[in-house]
Amino acid sequence: MAANGYATAWRWHFHAGLFTAPFLLILSVTGAIYLFNDELNDWLYPQLRFAPGGTMIQPAGNLVAAVRARYPDATVTRIDMPVQPGRSAELFVTPKQGEPLRVFVDPSDGAVLGDYVYSHTLVGFADRMHGSLLLAKGGDALVELAASWALILVVTGLYLWWPRGRGGGFRFRRRRGRARWREVHRLTGVYAALLIVFLIVTGLPWAGFWGDRVLTPVSNALGMGYPPQLRHHDGGSGKTLLDTLGEAPWALQQAPLPAVPEPVHDHHHHALGAAPDTSVAAINRVHRALADHGLPLAYRLSIPAEAGEPYSAYTYPARPQGQRTLHLDSEGRVLVDTGFAEYGAIAKAVEYGVALHMGNYFGRANQVVMLLACVAIVALVITGLVMWWRRRPVGGFGAPAAPPVRARTLVPLLVVVLALLPLAGLSLLLVLIVDRCLVALAARSGAR
Repeated sequence: MAANGYATAWRWHFHAGLFTAPFLLILSVTGAIYLFNDELNDWLYPQLRFAPGGTMIQPAGNLVAAVRARYPDATVTRIDMPVQPGRSAELFVTPKQGEPLRVFVDPSDGAVLGDYVYSHTLVGFADRMHGSLLLAKGGDALVELAASWALILVVTGLYLWWPRGRGGGFRFRRRRGRARWREVHRLTGVYAALLIVFLIVTGLPWAGFWGDRVLTPVSNALGMGYPPQLRHHDGGSGKTLLDTLGEAPWALQQAPLPAVPEPVHDHHHHALGAAPDTSVAAINRVHRALADHGLPLAYRLSIPAEAGEPYSAYTYPARPQGQRTLHLDSEGRVLVDTGFAEYGAIAKAVEYGVALHMGNYFGRANQVVMLLACVAIVALVITGLVMWWRRRPVGGFGAPAAPPVRARTLVPLLVVVLALLPLAGLSLLLVLIVDRCLVALAARSGAR
């Protein structure tokens, strides 16, 4: 029975490894790049990222005005204020034709420093590749599927490693040829297993299926996601902070935007559904209101595009305890003010995990540890592929034999995987069906 279990684990480890190998290579390399996104962008685009004019910072509306003057036929949708003195402000611009731009402005005098298309940069490419393989929702599903199977890969790998009285354990045993590759693979997996699991678990909340359709709605329904009081501010538009800013803290991705109250009618008639006030004066009023309410200057502010939409500003510091989000009208009146303390337990846990996953929480040490995990994944993929290539028969695939597995063992495992990782569970069920069919066909062929 034990031998049968070992053979089954080896077979699943083998197939999971071959399936996830290309995806894990992509995710580890792009993840390593994004860990150092600020450093890389500073190195590649110093003329855009640093402000030569000094440390003085003008109001946000003045910076928006400077960009509107340079790009008169485009729409400014968002402004990210400087994260620290001596840095530039970053504005998101949508031209009438062509791809969206990110425009950099010296906050001291409003001088436009230049622009780029984010997806054409190294960091932008790594960001999109890491999240969706450049394949939109289909790519997101593939990434989630690979990450889920990688968890199965880790579990089966640890099962195969378990000494069972054979010795070895955590000690490197000198070997030659393929056995040496196996030793490197074995010990890398053992020492990096917890880090790899952490990376996968903290990345899954951003996945389209498990994150958006399972964890987020469940945590919000239980009152453990975004602050429940935000439901009372729903403007009925169905829009969220993610819709207007293009990004948001995980905790607030599905939180509804508050409605901006209709202005009181006076002798200046206001038409119903009038366009929002996005004038320089209005943006500066919002800027002053954010300062008056103690929001740190390094905020990200969305400029409303449709009637009833608020101005939305949030901070996203390295440590999530400092996250804070404010929604305001064009007069600078605060509609909603919420922070990390109001998040539910699940949302707080996810935000802590994301900060560590991205290498933010503990600064450089955090980046280095996560980088080591990425390097370990690359090493595991390479050594695994080398071992397979060396052991496979000439002209054959070299897959381990398929031992019979009792239903009373298989069914509970399948139920657990379906419950914890639905997408992986569904794919596992499909693979089991195909595997049984192939085994049956092989048996029939052998009987003839």
